[in-house]
Amino acid sequence: MYPIETLQSKIQQAFRDLILPDRPAELYDPIRYTLDLGGKRLRPFLVLASCDMFGGKIEDAVHPALGIELFHNFTLLHDDLMDQAPLRRGKETVYKKWNSNIAILAGDTIFALANREILKTNIEAVQGISDLFNITAIEVCEGQQLDMNFELRKEVTLPEYIEMIRLKTAVLLAASLKIGAMIAGASEEKSKAIYDFGISTGIGFQIMDDLLDVYGTEEKFGKKPGGDILAAKKTYLYLKALQLSDRNDAARLVSVYESGELPAVEKIETVRALFNRVQIEDITRNEIDTYWKNAVRIIHSLKLPENQILPLMEYCSKLMERDY
Repeated sequence: MYPIETLQSKIQQAFRDLILPDRPAELYDPIRYTLDLGGKRLRPFLVLASCDMFGGKIEDAVHPALGIELFHNFTLLHDDLMDQAPLRRGKETVYKKWNSNIAILAGDTIFALANREILKTNIEAVQGISDLFNITAIEVCEGQQLDMNFELRKEVTLPEYIEMIRLKTAVLLAASLKIGAMIAGASEEKSKAIYDFGISTGIGFQIMDDLLDVYGTEEKFGKKPGGDILAAKKTYLYLKALQLSDRNDAARLVSVYESGELPAVEKIETVRALFNRVQIEDITRNEIDTYWKNAVRIIHSLKLPENQILPLMEYCSKLMERDY
């Protein structure tokens, strides 16, 4: 089995080997800029780790892994435009540095490049991989639409929120794992199991992001905490706190959360204090732990040797235990 560092190195090399045209510069410079912003490269790692875990040749999985990460960058580029976000990983977003039209066209091109890379694998399952990729792309867009819908709705239930993050976040992690398994020639049963592992891990991963946005530090989280509160995002913490608060606190939470007039620091501190009254930090960590335990149960159901599942388990467990 390849160690985590080797798989990450192969992903970085794949990005270095990706050749983009020079012209028109107005199209390809923003794409290079986007890809150079880096990130965790989580999704391509999952493709390679899953392929390796099931005994496949990771060389066959490198291009599809690159395609998955290109697609992820496409979603970030368009999300930034829809959210009017000025910064991504500490640097100006494409629409801010250039303009909205360039951001749209650059994103569309990245999506086309992603499709091209997905198909670059010498295995019989390529049609199934392409089908899974396109289904997943549609689901991610559905999740984004639900997220935007929630911004306009006064009431959102926790099950609705979990379904939204399943679509917006978890299905791409799950598809990454399943694509790796398909490249390795894993059975449909095992491919489904590793997909389910990805869904449970992905939901826990997103809830952890919700938690870090409230209780994380800028140094470790990578951005200023409280962004979801200032944007009045209906996160797991907010919805669960509403469910647990008494009538007065719930009304106060809604009022403060939806206010666009309070100073940023005051709004964040007030919401955090209301969260603390119902011990939302501990409750959220327990929820993340529940999803992770389910993921561990699923991966052990594969009955693979421990040394085969170790790199993937070590990597994913760190996602669930991020220090803040």
